[in-house]
Amino acid sequence: MKDNVAEEHLYLAFSHQYRDSIFPLHTSISLFLLSYCDCKLFKVFLVPTGEDVGDQCVTKSLAGDLEVHLISRCQLPVVVQSCSLPAVVVKDDNFCRAGLSVVLRHIIQKTFEADPSKKEVLELLGFKKTCLKACAEVSQWTRLCEISIPLAVERFLTASPEHCQAIPPDILLLERKLGEPVRVHNDDKIRRQKLQQQKAGAKAAVPVLGEEATEELKPEAHEHSPSSLELSVAFSKLLAQEAPDAINREAPHIRRTKTSDLPLLDHVFAEGLYFTVADLVLLPCIHQFLVSSKKQGKNLVNLPLISSWYRRVQEVPGVKKAAGKCNMELLQLPELASAPEEQLQDSASVPDELEEDHEDSHFIGGPRPTMTKLMENGIEAKFSPHPCPSWTLDWTSLPSAVSPGEGKMSRDRALRKQQQLNNLVAAVTKLAKPGDVIVDFCSGGGHVGIVLAYTMPSCQVVLIENKELSLIRAKDRSDELGLNNIWFIQANLDYFNGTFNIGVALHACGVATDMVIEHCLRARAAFVISPCCYGFIQNTVKFKYPRSHQFKEILSYKEHMILCRFADQTAVQLPPERRQIGKQCMGLVDLDRAWAAEEHNYSVQVISMEPESCSPKNNMFVGIP
Repeated sequence: MKDNVAEEHLYLAFSHQYRDSIFPLHTSISLFLLSYCDCKLFKVFLVPTGEDVGDQCVTKSLAGDLEVHLISRCQLPVVVQSCSLPAVVVKDDNFCRAGLSVVLRHIIQKTFEADPSKKEVLELLGFKKTCLKACAEVSQWTRLCEISIPLAVERFLTASPEHCQAIPPDILLLERKLGEPVRVHNDDKIRRQKLQQQKAGAKAAVPVLGEEATEELKPEAHEHSPSSLELSVAFSKLLAQEAPDAINREAPHIRRTKTSDLPLLDHVFAEGLYFTVADLVLLPCIHQFLVSSKKQGKNLVNLPLISSWYRRVQEVPGVKKAAGKCNMELLQLPELASAPEEQLQDSASVPDELEEDHEDSHFIGGPRPTMTKLMENGIEAKFSPHPCPSWTLDWTSLPSAVSPGEGKMSRDRALRKQQQLNNLVAAVTKLAKPGDVIVDFCSGGGHVGIVLAYTMPSCQVVLIENKELSLIRAKDRSDELGLNNIWFIQANLDYFNGTFNIGVALHACGVATDMVIEHCLRARAAFVISPCCYGFIQNTVKFKYPRSHQFKEILSYKEHMILCRFADQTAVQLPPERRQIGKQCMGLVDLDRAWAAEEHNYSVQVISMEPESCSPKNNMFVGIP
């Protein structure tokens, strides 16, 4: 066990207690993970969301050995007050982690760092440690686990009896996901083993988990039941056992089988074969849903896969113990046969807005017909004159930790980055006044935010970034400079809800540009944004394209996507004519964004950064409410 670890404070929202859970469910999920990891590294605070709640009421509702403290919202550290809970901050520090996935991943990492023997805890992060790492704003799976299912269950529990007859669409979506084929990094090898097992008509032995567990892990009587091979692979990993030798040898005819002819793998756990933090997020939610459904006498025949998953998760070592600590009385569900096919089709209709956008993204043809269509309607790319094209920071007089050259980049790239920063800092300098809060969205290593904090000591600068290592590098540079007007928030954009005066982003990727603009519009803040990665723009749950009324009246989604794809073709190695078309497409996509913002009473200019050679993605918005 490592000592001398800085004390970290974990802040959890508390609205009410219902049966054996604390709400919101994000809080129950966080406490369940702490119990599963047997983690005592954090000082835990509950933050009532409504009227003051008595100590007795809360502490009795929390089982186990976790000591919790009550704190009001106004007593939170200032940096935490700008974030949605849960949030973690080192005591008396300016670095905050916020949002369920970020906080859970941090708990797992700190548990393992403190006790490296807990390898099973680190395994919760999955292959390449990426489980729930993608932002909910762009990943449908993260969104389903982190936001949609907890909210759906909370609504289900609080709905009046006549309004909770139907199974929530998000629960049906999870049922469907559990029926999809599994993709894992070594699935070719496992699928060949499965084929060999099928051809031999053999049933591989399930790892010994005791009689009760073995009984639970028998394949269920429905189509998507995992074979004993999938169960063997999954539980061998959990119990740190080797797969049997017989499974590892492939017959020659199996080795020659085409990958496309191999049998698909079935889900054992939420993300596939292996138990991850996604299972620990879903368990408290699905548990509450099942308890409520059972009390209402609902038939779970339409959820055979969720029911099987719920039983299987209980057999993972440590889950029942963690549930006991949290006063969760796990149900012993019967095995379910599949519902008749027509009944499943009737019940499992998922609304269109929950479906992934499967529109064909392979666009044929060039951008000229779309550009011509816009020109015929009087729309062409427009660029406003640069307000201060020759403005530059005196980089030679600044400390080395302020310069982007401090990062790992070549001299040429560092020069181009300085030129990009000149453009953004010049625009922000014209807009800012003493006391303003400036937010650097998608801050990465802090190139923009650190320059702003150093050159504008009378302003408060907030860096928001989802990637932990990038933000830690930014904090190290800030500490070297001794900056005291800067905060660091590791979170998805949706978890930042603070007030601010100016939003800035350098090369916000794809849809992230629109997310930043939306945040600024909501806060009535000015913005200075340089977009990037136009080719990654696509319809999401929150954003539909085109953005503005004018463009929507002329272009279809597919035509707008053609502009986005060609807007990415501005690399210096491309022929000049191709780059020119790419620049025009960039201008049109950004004009659509500018007009969409102007519909919210903003004045927006699209400007080319100076010199244009500073980046192939050299557009910049300046928006003022």
